[in-house]
Amino acid sequence: MSTTALFLTLIFVLIPLVLSKTLGLNLEKDTIVATIRSTVQLVAVGFVLKFVFDSESYTFIFLMVVLMIGAAVQNARKKGEGIKGITWKLIVTFVLLEVLTQSILLGFKIVPATAQYIISLTGMVIGNSMVLAILFLNRFVSEVEAHRSESELILSLGGTPKQAIHKQLIRSIQASMIPTIESQKTIGLVQLPGMMSGQIIAGADPLEAVQFQILVIFLLLTTAALTSACLGLLSYPTLFNERMQMIQRQQQHSK
Repeated sequence: MSTTALFLTLIFVLIPLVLSKTLGLNLEKDTIVATIRSTVQLVAVGFVLKFVFDSESYTFIFLMVVLMIGAAVQNARKKGEGIKGITWKLIVTFVLLEVLTQSILLGFKIVPATAQYIISLTGMVIGNSMVLAILFLNRFVSEVEAHRSESELILSLGGTPKQAIHKQLIRSIQASMIPTIESQKTIGLVQLPGMMSGQIIAGADPLEAVQFQILVIFLLLTTAALTSACLGLLSYPTLFNERMQMIQRQQQHSK
């Protein structure tokens, strides 16, 4: 892509700016900030990745993975402010997911143990996991507050914390997994996924691009299931005190 062509892509930024101004959405500032931040971040990451790929150093690969997990935790923790210790719960979830997926990918030699594959697939897994964590936490906190009286009734009748929160937990896990499952039902028909499209544009054989995309969609399915389940199992016990009573939200502090 030439520099001129790259600048012409700003047309796709001008369209939402004009619509926001015309319709009074007041999103012009956010749109401009998002455009500038995404451009600067992508250019910076591009230089960093070029250096890491050229060096093939596992130390730099590890640091890139840590950076990705750290950024994901920082972004997702805002949605779990009503859950005590949400920061370390997110760290455990993302690290567990990364270790499991990379162990399978590299252990079975599905992909080579190079920076090109490790960092790219880690970015997809952690990025998707972050979005799913946000969806789960947002729904879980809402479900707990909306059905607090029902949970307290179960506890008063001798139920355990797990029984009191079971329905809310299951509904939250389902809600966070459904978008991934539904999008995979129409993949290839309604949309051509990013990895597959990128490889095709780069000149790769479409069938080879399909093989890598199948790998990614299977990875994302595991990501959806593990992120929600792990985060849910780590989170629900902190909603109760040692006497098995529900803690009021204002008494909880995020760490």
